[in-house]
Amino acid sequence: MPEFQLSRRQALNTLAASAALPLFSNASVAWGKPATDAEAGALLDSIGNNLLDTSPEGATSLGLDTGARAKMRYHLGDRSPGGQGRVVATLKADLARAEALDTSNLSFPVRTSVEVVKSAYSTALEGFALPYGDVAVGGWRNTPYVVIQNVGAYIDTPQLLDTDQPVENRGDAEAYLSRLAEYPGQLDGELVRMKEARAKGLVPPAFLIDKALAQLDISLKGTQQGGTIVDSLVKRAKDKGISGDWDARARKIAVEQVVPALQRQIDELKAERAQATDVAGMWSRPSGDEYYRWALKASTTTTLSPDEVHRMGLEQLAELHGRMEPILKSLGYTQGTIGERMQALAKDPRYKFSEGDKGRAEIKAYIAQSIAKIRTVLPRAFNTLVPGHLEVRRMSPEQEPGAPGAYGGAGSIDGKIPGKFWINLRTTDLHSKYSLPDLAAHEAIPGHVWQGEYANKLPLIRTLLAFNAYSEGWALYAEQLVDELGVYDDFPVGRLGYLQSIAFRCCRLVVDTGLHAKKWTRQQGVDFFVQRNGSNPLEVASEVDRYCSWPGQACGYKVGHSTINRLRNRAKAELGSKYDLRAYDDAVVLGGNVPMDVLAKNVDDYIARARSAA
Repeated sequence: MPEFQLSRRQALNTLAASAALPLFSNASVAWGKPATDAEAGALLDSIGNNLLDTSPEGATSLGLDTGARAKMRYHLGDRSPGGQGRVVATLKADLARAEALDTSNLSFPVRTSVEVVKSAYSTALEGFALPYGDVAVGGWRNTPYVVIQNVGAYIDTPQLLDTDQPVENRGDAEAYLSRLAEYPGQLDGELVRMKEARAKGLVPPAFLIDKALAQLDISLKGTQQGGTIVDSLVKRAKDKGISGDWDARARKIAVEQVVPALQRQIDELKAERAQATDVAGMWSRPSGDEYYRWALKASTTTTLSPDEVHRMGLEQLAELHGRMEPILKSLGYTQGTIGERMQALAKDPRYKFSEGDKGRAEIKAYIAQSIAKIRTVLPRAFNTLVPGHLEVRRMSPEQEPGAPGAYGGAGSIDGKIPGKFWINLRTTDLHSKYSLPDLAAHEAIPGHVWQGEYANKLPLIRTLLAFNAYSEGWALYAEQLVDELGVYDDFPVGRLGYLQSIAFRCCRLVVDTGLHAKKWTRQQGVDFFVQRNGSNPLEVASEVDRYCSWPGQACGYKVGHSTINRLRNRAKAELGSKYDLRAYDDAVVLGGNVPMDVLAKNVDDYIARARSAA
């Protein structure tokens, strides 16, 4: 195991000391006078390259590990304390450069990009100043726990190698082996930080550790036989006719190096398990209240307090249940609470899939059918259309027990790697025929996959930076658009599934803040979903566990969605007959992934342009 001597705090402070100088710069800015668009653009490119350098995996997923960046395909990100310190040094240096830029003469889009960098970097640095955890730079997965049921290299790296790592020629196969050889060091870098956190008294809840141990055990047993990390390379090399002893070489690394590193993480989690309790919330952890306030800010890009978020959830949930009531009555469900009637609907055999592999095939076919129908209505909502390059993939067995029902995102910038709609098929009871169309809208089109393709057309730094409230708020707004465009007009139970989905996100506001600020138990969180919203107990158990490991993240959805709708209502009121849905949606999606205050400025710009139009 590598010897990593620096603590998190030491590493961050020591390496950040070098942050006064830019790490990479092709920008020539005349400091002290207003910058031109060209000068600011060069600076933004420099900042984007610096951030990309901290994530070789991101370069591969975006299809950017070619040409001058080709060596990145051979390497993995450094998850050790030293690796985190280098990220902090990069952020501090480039934030200083962005803040020193005089933006007074910049065009609106370029000024927006500078503001996005400043917002993302300052928020991330606040997170790194806290004593533990992973910080997503302009991303969504902030977590206090380095390795747990839905966090860790044991999930991320095998998935990267199997789905995004290209194997087209001998060089690619060697790059695969190079990354595989770095994988044990990545696991051990995490191990150092796990031990540091335990020394500070930060131990995950016991029920999360139990899940993580079960998943790591699956990974360990598979790797002892070679597993996916070997088989993926061997199969693809064979398919491409790339000669070489890839099986023996990959298997040697897997068995002799990866297996012991996985075992070391298992041993550490067992040591944590011996100290763990079933207390779910951050309020009980060291600096937990401070961490949760930051996590909520990072997730929502607002300064809403836990109490304000909790109250928002309760109020909007009541409004949505009022809309669900007449639909339930029309379907013959007249007795009991909304939650009780939705639970009864979930048992209706008309809306269930078969069990086992037959049902899994039915689900994939149903998703394809739903997406095809959604595609036909999108020209009525957007002036600017993107292809929506997409494939539906089942999650890995290691991931499914601790994962949500689905997730999705765009593919590479060049389109060679399609966007993914990852579906959890551990049991077909996770999904219903009235909920899947809405899920497809959220994760795929016009949700995450669709929106990500717009982002891929922006400058590099804007492609790399994503804000949870925007990403997830847009995905909920995508669900809403599908309903508004009439997809459920001949399928009212599908509209009910959509409304339950939005109500589900209101429940998230209540449960996330309940767990981390109001001292709720895990079971209280599960019960709230099931009893108040009629949610699937199988789904919400994993959902609540996710909130425990990603504090605040679940709150970004509805806060972002509410903001997009509030701004749309303002545009309608101010523009009157000049308001156009397609133009508004273009303004929101073409402006890129932004914090909520920047989104408001983008909408202001749309209103001004629409007013001045002939």
